[in-house]
Amino acid sequence: MKKVFRLVAVIAAATLAATAFVAPSATAATKVKVGIAYDIGGRGDKSFNDSAAAGLDMAKKKFGVTAKEVTVTTGSDAEREGKLRLLAAAGYNPIIAVGYLYAGPLKLVAQDYPNVQFGIVDDSSIALLNVAGLIFAEEQGSYLAGVAAALSSKSGKIGYVGGVRIPLLQKFEAGFVAGVKATKKSATVDVKYVTEFPDFSGFNDPAKMKIIAKGMIDKGVDVIYSAAGGSGAGNFAAATEAAAAGKKVWTIGVDSDQYLSASAAEKKNMLTSMVKHVDRAVYDVIATSVAGSSVNDILDAKAGIYGRHYDLALDGVGVSYSGGYITKYKAQIDAAAAAIKSGKIKVPTKP
Repeated sequence: MKKVFRLVAVIAAATLAATAFVAPSATAATKVKVGIAYDIGGRGDKSFNDSAAAGLDMAKKKFGVTAKEVTVTTGSDAEREGKLRLLAAAGYNPIIAVGYLYAGPLKLVAQDYPNVQFGIVDDSSIALLNVAGLIFAEEQGSYLAGVAAALSSKSGKIGYVGGVRIPLLQKFEAGFVAGVKATKKSATVDVKYVTEFPDFSGFNDPAKMKIIAKGMIDKGVDVIYSAAGGSGAGNFAAATEAAAAGKKVWTIGVDSDQYLSASAAEKKNMLTSMVKHVDRAVYDVIATSVAGSSVNDILDAKAGIYGRHYDLALDGVGVSYSGGYITKYKAQIDAAAAAIKSGKIKVPTKP
């Protein structure tokens, strides 16, 4: 199957970095109809889905494409499949599924619509030529967040709260803990999850997140990294309440630069965010489609996927500097990033 790809992996980085496409005509661009299927929470979650929406908005502004956005509410496989079939039957192409939970339903739909190009965020399990896996090195970005957390903590007690205990979120955990420990050996990291698999409500339960965060704060934790979608709001609320009581607690956001959508009170405590450029991945799928191609024209042999693997080298992950709180640590963070890119630091993907 790999023989069908026209470009080799060694030129993937250069092609992606430049996002170099032949400029399409206005007519060609406006004929492209993009379908995007969000995960629970949809546009407006100030996190994962909003990052995907930002990529769509960039493409609409750049190319003038039309788009239809759908969001699951119950999150069942049947509902996800129905949303994807709705888009495919209506002639949308490409169609982008936001979240690995779409994998099973998307595989069924993609087989029935071989002439439609699909993209799926956070999954690389579908070995079909019309499906692009868009995966990220979350552990690398989380490592940098861990460096920032260790340098900012006064107590040496740091927390990580994931939405659901699944391998994807454990990548965040592993990288974050590694970054903390490499920076300050004496620091401890309290790890909790909002829910356990297969209960996925942990991605949209800010009340429970707040309880967990307050429990950590009561134990002296003064930096908390939450990777839990909409539940992260509970972490920010707990830190805001702690500040009102005279206790400084830093929070670390995820996926989007959450400082940009935070309230004034939340911004005072938002140290940084581990930015995962889902927006770039969504934009890339649309841009290649407008150019009459697909991201599957490049086989990322290193990642073993049909699609693209967004790591630090490809600016797929990183940390935000909004607020200026970690600017003084930029040299150390940049040094860690360079060591990861060179291979000197190998970031774990499992706790």
